[in-house]
Amino acid sequence: MKRTAIIEKLTSETEWDIIVIGGGATGLGAALDAASRGFKTALIEQHDFAKGTSSRSTKLVHGGVRYLRQGNISLVLDALKERGLLLQNAPHIVKKQSFIVPNYKWWEKPFYGIGLKVYDKLAGKLGFGKSTILSVKQILEEIPTIETKNLSGGVRYYDGQFDDSRLAINLMQTITEQGGTAVNYVKAVGLIKNNGTVKGVRAEDTETGNIYELPAKSVINATGVFTDSLRKMDEPDTEPIIQVSQGVHIVLDREFQPGSSAMMIPKTDDGRVLFAVPWHNKVIIGTTDTPINHAELEPQALDQELDFLLSHAAKYLSKDPTASDVKSVFTGLRPLVKNPGKSSTKKLSRDHTIIVDPSGLITITGGKWTTYRKMAADTIDQAIEVSGLPDKKSETESLKIHGWTDKVSDKDPYHIYGSDSPSIHELEKEQEEWSELIHPDLPYHTAELVWSIRNEQARTVEDLLSRRTRALLLDSKACIEIATKVAKLIASELNYNETWIKEEVSRFESVAKKYLFKPKLSLDQ
Repeated sequence: MKRTAIIEKLTSETEWDIIVIGGGATGLGAALDAASRGFKTALIEQHDFAKGTSSRSTKLVHGGVRYLRQGNISLVLDALKERGLLLQNAPHIVKKQSFIVPNYKWWEKPFYGIGLKVYDKLAGKLGFGKSTILSVKQILEEIPTIETKNLSGGVRYYDGQFDDSRLAINLMQTITEQGGTAVNYVKAVGLIKNNGTVKGVRAEDTETGNIYELPAKSVINATGVFTDSLRKMDEPDTEPIIQVSQGVHIVLDREFQPGSSAMMIPKTDDGRVLFAVPWHNKVIIGTTDTPINHAELEPQALDQELDFLLSHAAKYLSKDPTASDVKSVFTGLRPLVKNPGKSSTKKLSRDHTIIVDPSGLITITGGKWTTYRKMAADTIDQAIEVSGLPDKKSETESLKIHGWTDKVSDKDPYHIYGSDSPSIHELEKEQEEWSELIHPDLPYHTAELVWSIRNEQARTVEDLLSRRTRALLLDSKACIEIATKVAKLIASELNYNETWIKEEVSRFESVAKKYLFKPKLSLDQ
C-alpha cells in the first residue's frame, strides 16, 4: 500500500461521487458504506486514522446500560443490534465480555437484576448471553480483588469488547477492497463551491505541502469534535452545534483486577457509569465526563479527573492504586450535540445527528463506536437524496471487515490481525530480529511494525505505537524508551534520513509524555 499510488489515485479522479472528511469511526464507516454501494468514494484524514476519539474509547461494543436507565430505548435497540453485527462481521476484533455489577445496597440486586433482564430481552437473537444473579462467593471467584465491605452479591451480564483503532485500520483496508480510496495526513483546507453549492474539497498533503483540488458530487463532514470548524469553513456565521466532553482512562497492571470479568458501576459520584475492564493483559479504569471549551488533537487529563479515577478505583478494589501504579493515561473527546435544555454533558444523548447545510455540505456527528455502521448508512442515504446519486441500498449489514476469520485463537500473538496473521508470521522469517519483542514490557513484535508500515499506512512512531499496536496506551514509559529504535525501523522502510529520525523521536516524545501520569492541570488552566 504505497502512499504515492494512493495519492495518485486520489488526485487523478475527474470527479468523486462522495468525499468524506475525517478518518475516525464515523468517517471510515461512511466511506465504507459508500464504496460498498459502488460509489466512487474518497476519504481524507488530516492526521492518522482514529487519531482522536476513535482510538481512545473504553473499548466496549455495547448497547448502553446507561441509556436504558435514561429511557432511550431506540438507541439501546440500535446499539444491541449493531453490537451483534459487529461480532459477526469482525470476530477477530470483537469478542463477548462478561461484566459484573457489584451490589453494596439492599435494593441494587433486584433493581439491576430486572433492568439487565430487560437488556437481555431487547438484544433478542443477537444477544451475547443471559444475565444472572451472583453470590458474594461467585463474585470473588471472578474478581478476587473486589472490595468486600458491604458487598451483598451482584449481577452478571454480557456485552462486547474490541480494539478500537485496530477496527479503524481494518475499516480503512476494507474501503480499499471495495474500490474506495482512504488516505491519512491529507488535510481539508478549503471547500470548492459553485454558485454557493459545495462541489469538492481543497486538500493539502501535509507530508509534501502539495495542494490538490478534489471535485465531488457530495462532501461529508465527519470530523467529530472538529465538526464546527469545517462547517465554519463553509459558512463563517454558522452556529456551533458541538459540546465537547472529555473522557479520561487510566491503565493498571492486571494484578489490580485479575480474572476475565469486567466490573461496571452503574452510578458514580458524578452520575456516570464507571468501568474496570481487562484489556490486552492490563486493566482500564474509566471514564470521566468533563465539559471542555476547545477541542485539541492531543487533550490532557485534568487533576480532578485523575483524582476521581484513582479514588473510585480504590473504592471498589481491595488494593488501592497510586499514581506510581498507573502505566498510562489516555484522554478522548466526545462530540456531543448541544441541547439547550441540558445542564451537563453526561445528560446529552449519544444519538447521532445529520445536518444538511444550504450549501449541500452534509455533517454527521454524535453517536458512538458501536453504532458507526448505522450512522454511516443513514449518512449515505442522505447524500443520495441531496446529491442526486443513484438510489442504492446499503450493503454493510453482512459485509465482512478486512481480517475476518472464523478461526480466532488467543494463543496466536497476532490473532488481532485475523486473516493477516499468517503473513506477519512469514515476515518474521525475513529478518531474525523481527520475531523479537519491541520491549520486554510490551506484547508486540517487530514484525507487526513492519507489517503496519507496508500494509496499513503507518507513517510515524505514534502511528505504530498508539494505533497499529496499542503500546502507548499500555505502557507510555516503555514506549518512550523504544522511540528511537522504532523511528529507525520506519526510516529503513520508507527511506528517511537521520535528520528525520531525530525530529520524529522528538515529536513522539512530546506526545507520549502526555500519557504519563503527571497531575498538573485543572479546569482553570
